[in-house]
Amino acid sequence: MKSQALHGHLDALLLSVLEGGALHGYAIIEALKSRSGGTLNLPTGTIYPALRRLERAGHVESEWSTVNGRERRTYRLTGSGHRALAGERASWQELSSTVSRFLGTEGPPPATT
Repeated sequence: MKSQALHGHLDALLLSVLEGGALHGYAIIEALKSRSGGTLNLPTGTIYPALRRLERAGHVESEWSTVNGRERRTYRLTGSGHRALAGERASWQELSSTVSRFLGTEGPPPATT
């Protein structure tokens, strides 16, 4: 799936992945890939700018740590991030419900005259 198709939804996906606990960047990318069944195989050039944007917004905090001799930045949700995720979920439910009325398998509503 192309990152353009995710426009407007990537932040919510990242917040959702981090809801389970702190992760470093590569683990976030792998979690997106795993939870999507391989559909979301996004490059670091898409993920890291979004993480920095979420950090500037106060939704994510990061810290450097050393794991097996390698420096890694680990990201975690803040209280603001948890609230933002709840808002994203509510918005997504409303949007998906509305779009399903048009693209769902039930077919079009009966015509009125």
